[in-house]
Amino acid sequence: MKCPYCGNADTQVVDSRTSGDHGDAVRRRRQCGACHKRFTTYEQVELSFPAVVKKNGARVEYKRSKLLGSLNLALRKRPVTSEQIDQAIARIEEKLIGLAQREVTSDTIGQWVMAELKQLDPVAYIRFASVYNSFEDLQSFADAIGDFLKPAKRGRAQGNAQGTAQEKAQDKVQDRAQDKTQDKA
Repeated sequence: MKCPYCGNADTQVVDSRTSGDHGDAVRRRRQCGACHKRFTTYEQVELSFPAVVKKNGARVEYKRSKLLGSLNLALRKRPVTSEQIDQAIARIEEKLIGLAQREVTSDTIGQWVMAELKQLDPVAYIRFASVYNSFEDLQSFADAIGDFLKPAKRGRAQGNAQGTAQEKAQDKVQDRAQDKTQDKA
């Protein structure tokens, strides 16, 4: 490792520790043999994500920043912390790696994003679903919201927990999205 101060290639590791949330990185304190200045380096595994196959058939490189941007847009002004967003992205990336495939469709990633948003915030879920499912008129949007509200009212009347009814409504919206995706294929 070259010294960032003088460019000397002779550096020694003075201290080494695990770092990161899950011990997935190594933090090393180094000292230059020539100028004796210290600096820190980090070492972590470089993961290879599959290529993303878009709806038009184009293949693009997976970009975490694009996924983060989509989630941030859906969650704008919603009570969700950046830590929760990072955890959602980590779960999606775990699924990507777990596929052990060279390519994954953008529809698959979209479904995973919808599932994460469903858990994080219902309003953000509807926002994302409206764009992802290409709602073309106000009625489509109203139907998706209605699917959330009707089962929740019925669930309260029957003595069920509101959360359970809301989850059923969210599942209906997701099923509708999957049906729409399959019809396009």
